[in-house]
Amino acid sequence: MSTITVKDGTEIYYKDWGSGQPIVFSHGWPLSADDWDAQMMFFLKRGYRVIAHDRRGHGRSSQTADGHDMDHYADDLAALTAHLDLKSAIHVGHSTGGGEVTRYIARHGESRVAKAVLISSVPPLMVKTPANPGGLPKEVFDGFQAQVASNRAQFYLDLASGPFYGYNRPGAKASQGVIENWWRQGMMGGIKAHYDGIVAFSQTDFTEDLKKFSVPTLVMHGDDDQIVPYADSGPLSAKLVKGAVLKTYKGFPHGMPTTNADQINSDLLAFFKGAATAASS
Repeated sequence: MSTITVKDGTEIYYKDWGSGQPIVFSHGWPLSADDWDAQMMFFLKRGYRVIAHDRRGHGRSSQTADGHDMDHYADDLAALTAHLDLKSAIHVGHSTGGGEVTRYIARHGESRVAKAVLISSVPPLMVKTPANPGGLPKEVFDGFQAQVASNRAQFYLDLASGPFYGYNRPGAKASQGVIENWWRQGMMGGIKAHYDGIVAFSQTDFTEDLKKFSVPTLVMHGDDDQIVPYADSGPLSAKLVKGAVLKTYKGFPHGMPTTNADQINSDLLAFFKGAATAASS
């Protein structure tokens, strides 16, 4: 397996395929690089170099007890981009991965970055605070932690078969393979990383990070996202990033890179080639 060892001894697993301009994919909680299968294949076939890693404690990376916070996630990503000596890379983050990309750019700068994409992402801030009244109550995330601690196998199955992909909506056609693949990825990771990761994705405030962006940025979000609610995420992030393009998808779920891969991949390709617009889909 391809791995790098970062400064605290954690091994980070990654895939690195193809040549051409690099696209670096950062996955959501509690998944792995495998969640980008549809995007990796699509862009590999179109002449891009595609790279995806398993976040620390997730997938095939070390199941560390510590370091499950956005600063460590960003530093691990920086270590990977430096190891591969990436230049003019496009960074694409989904959900928690969008937070990872945001903190990486803010913390490590844009010298290696050409463009950024935040898909169904957690920034600016998920939890409700006096300054973020539209956020979700902390008790929601406390409940997530309780379910991870008590029976994460069932919790993950419930998430994958219901709100993550919108399979709980009337008329939705669930894919058993997609559900089981989500569950497989989740159970590959360590419970401590997943438990701590809930605090990382829900309580990290990315407001000041987003203001540091200067590269072209695309924000993509479905308005039926049941995991990261649309109104308190995508539109707010797009306002904080100078010149960002917001692309809103009517009825699309949180897991839209999988359920609506054709549309998402097409719009990503247009943005990579410089043709993104603010029109909704």
